Parts: sequence; C-alpha cells; structure tokens
Amino acid sequence: MHKFEQSLVLIKPDAVQRGLMGKVITRFEEKGLKIVGLKMLNLEEAVLREHYAHVVDRPFYAELAQFMSSSPVVAVALEGLNAVEVVRKLSGTDNFEFGTIRGDYSTSNQKNLVHSSDSLETAENEIDRFFMPAELFEYDKEEWKHVYAQCDKAS
Repeated sequence: MHKFEQSLVLIKPDAVQRGLMGKVITRFEEKGLKIVGLKMLNLEEAVLREHYAHVVDRPFYAELAQFMSSSPVVAVALEGLNAVEVVRKLSGTDNFEFGTIRGDYSTSNQKNLVHSSDSLETAENEIDRFFMPAELFEYDKEEWKHVYAQCDKAS
C-alpha cells in the first residue's frame, strides 16, 4: 500500500567534513522527496545515548559516540510516498551497493555518511528527537504533480 510519510536522515560528520552534504540532500530531492525540516547541530552525549540506546552497551559505542560528536551533523526530515523505504534504499546498506549514497561515496561500515530511519515508528521518534514542531514545515510542493500519479496521491 502506498502512503505519504516522513523519515529522518542524519548526515554524519564524515559527510560534513568531506563536503558531501549537498550531494546527499540532492539525491533525496531528485527522487522527489520533500524537505520538511533541515538543520545543522552538534550532538550532545544525552542525545547520542538516546539515539543509540540499542547499542549503548556494546563495545563499539564509545568510538561511535566520539565519531558522531566530532563534527556537526545535518538533520533532515523528508516527506514523500513510502518515504522510509525510499530513503533506506537511496542511503544503501553497509554492503556499499553502487548507485546508493553509501555505495557511491563510502567504504567504511561506521563512517558511512548517513543514518536513516529503519521504520515508520522509528522515523516518528527520531523526528521528534531532532526537531521541535515549529521547525517542521507543511507546504505544497508543485513538482509533486510531476512526480506522483493521481492514484499514488489518493492512496
């Protein structure tokens, strides 16, 4: 079933330092996703512990936290048809599939340029974690009439 939804992307410190922010954002926009929130921020320890709660007790967490706080990140809230799945496919897996963001620009499992929400529930929680309601915008995107068929929008 098709549905419009939102997803979160964090553009990680390696992408920021390598000047890939624009290329990453462009990939999502060219697919037809709409940016509804965008900001650069430094990740504090409390936010890192919450965001990575599922791995905070793992041996690699300290290195991960150091990496994620080594430079600002860019948080991007995206909206579109099946946005969570689309963002995950564009981001790519840790197998570095060519044609994906990770496959085209990364070779490291940890320094893999982007984080993307893995489910709709996770996306909602992550967007709430990184954006205040006033930082998210609702607007009509004129190009959507050229991206989505009428039957997609009705679903």
